[in-house]
Amino acid sequence: MSPAPDVTRLSTAELGAALRALPYRQAAFLLTRLAQGRSLQESATFYGITPESFSVHLLRAGLALGTAAGLSCREPENDVEEDVWARALAEALERETAAVPAALTETVALLRRLRALGPEVAAALEAAEREQEESPKGQRADWLRRLAVLALLGLTAFLYCNRPEETQERRVQPRSKER
Repeated sequence: MSPAPDVTRLSTAELGAALRALPYRQAAFLLTRLAQGRSLQESATFYGITPESFSVHLLRAGLALGTAAGLSCREPENDVEEDVWARALAEALERETAAVPAALTETVALLRRLRALGPEVAAALEAAEREQEESPKGQRADWLRRLAVLALLGLTAFLYCNRPEETQERRVQPRSKER
């Protein structure tokens, strides 16, 4: 087993690769908060959730990023510990001198590194996405999506044109009683 990487020396490419390994939603939480430099409140408002809920999502995403980067990250043992860690992480990202649980030390250092390299990492991710789209595999996937849409449109038109005729029923209005 190789030793854990030094978080303070992770390159933009290594952080980008770790972010691409995450599910989209977790990567988006990290990029919104750290790479774009939004505050906790702005990030929570952007996603339409409370700051406390965003902090929990950010903690989970940070732990997943640590695992993807090769760190040994321990998950919280229960909901109470998760809430404590989420508050500690939020505080640590606001202030450099904030107290952090020992199990979160590497994760906090990793997220601070991501924040420091945020614009470069975001640019590297965009370049990688463009490269993927322009690759033969990306172009083939784009053409397959277009063909699928055309097939659905054709099927819809076929079914519309071959639908059974609708019979219009004549409704008889009840007569009103005259008094």
